[in-house]
Amino acid sequence: MSEKKEPSVWQGFKAFLMRGNVVDLAVAVVIGAAFTNIVNSVVKGLINPLVGAIGTQNLDSYSTCIKEPCTLNADGTVRSGVQIMWGSVLGATLSFVITAAVVYFLMVLPMAKYLARVEARRKAKEGTHEVIEVTELEVLKEIRDALIAQRGNGHNQR
Repeated sequence: MSEKKEPSVWQGFKAFLMRGNVVDLAVAVVIGAAFTNIVNSVVKGLINPLVGAIGTQNLDSYSTCIKEPCTLNADGTVRSGVQIMWGSVLGATLSFVITAAVVYFLMVLPMAKYLARVEARRKAKEGTHEVIEVTELEVLKEIRDALIAQRGNGHNQR
């Protein structure tokens, strides 16, 4: 009786780590963390001052009191009342939109255009190859027909 040896947990873990997807994911996480710093700098350096031209530069200070009286502690936590901090939600939304726009316009769109060009070149190359194959096929058919015609003429002469 031969027993099949199942792979060990360590071997399975090693195979998992060696997959390309895991390495790609790790690179994406590291780049994403670095990219977060860039987006935060854009929000603090550009968006907040633009909003500050209208109101305040700190979006976190925008809020609405829905149950009076609203009082805050020195650290910004609510002491009494119910306060909706919609400014921080607005700031997070702006960060997300900026991140999505930068990723799309600087990474996704150029890569999609590049891949479309590569695919178009591949299809053009395949199209040329097919035309050559069709032409060769036509030539071979003509040779076949000529050989059949010769055979027919030679067969009748005997």
